[in-house]
Amino acid sequence: MIGYEKKDEKKEYDVRKILLYLFYLVASVLMLLPFFWMISTAFKPESEIFTLPIRWLPSSFSVQNFKRAFQIIPIFNYMLNTVYIAVLKIGGEVFVSALVAYGFARFDFRGKNLCFLILLATMMLPYEVTMIPTFIMWTYLGFSDSYVPLILPAYFGAASFIFFLRMYFSTFPVEMEESMVMDGASYFQIFYKLILPLTKPALLTVGLWAFLGTWNDLLGQLIYINDPAKYTIQLGLASFSNMTGETLWGPLMAASFVALLPVIFLLLFAQKYFVEGIKMTGIKG
Repeated sequence: MIGYEKKDEKKEYDVRKILLYLFYLVASVLMLLPFFWMISTAFKPESEIFTLPIRWLPSSFSVQNFKRAFQIIPIFNYMLNTVYIAVLKIGGEVFVSALVAYGFARFDFRGKNLCFLILLATMMLPYEVTMIPTFIMWTYLGFSDSYVPLILPAYFGAASFIFFLRMYFSTFPVEMEESMVMDGASYFQIFYKLILPLTKPALLTVGLWAFLGTWNDLLGQLIYINDPAKYTIQLGLASFSNMTGETLWGPLMAASFVALLPVIFLLLFAQKYFVEGIKMTGIKG
């Protein structure tokens, strides 16, 4: 009887597992459909884009939409502008966030919990609440129509990254740091030579989040950048219709596909570190 019960439990478990995988498969297909339509539209002639029933594959593949997209907007220039902002932001955001998170994780000082609570409270403020006063401040300082308002705040850290890294640092055994202190190392040397190398997966995860946030940011860049020569890739795509006077869906989808390629390659390259960083933080935290 016990053997039959175990077999029944195993069959029930297998059925649940199969149903779960089917759900994942259906959900994945539904999420990939818009992406597939974008790629398909990038290679379609204009007459086949909105046909009913939907033509998922073009009758003949053509690169004319890509040629027209590059003629309408300088896509690569906009992508380089975005990379320039992202690289400068990541350098400050990751290092400063890690430094502040290490301080919260390792040092005890008066008002520590209150300061951390205030830091977390800033995450509850929508960007739209601080958008106008922040814009007025940067305009008063003379930094409108520049990358400074987009880059400089990163060097004060990011609350979400500090929270994420603090959980990671809190799990490290203090014995390693104590041994370095006995050898005469300063706290900054401990942070730079010991902590940062050990947190490579978490730092890469934070860096990836920071890059994606910059690459996909439209509202912040729209507020501060007016000169078309300084446009980022999102501003370029948003102004696509203004450049032509109408919405050319084929070239627009081609430009969107080109803009998405660096993100796809980056995610494929960093997927291992991204998953490892999330997994280790979840298990340890």
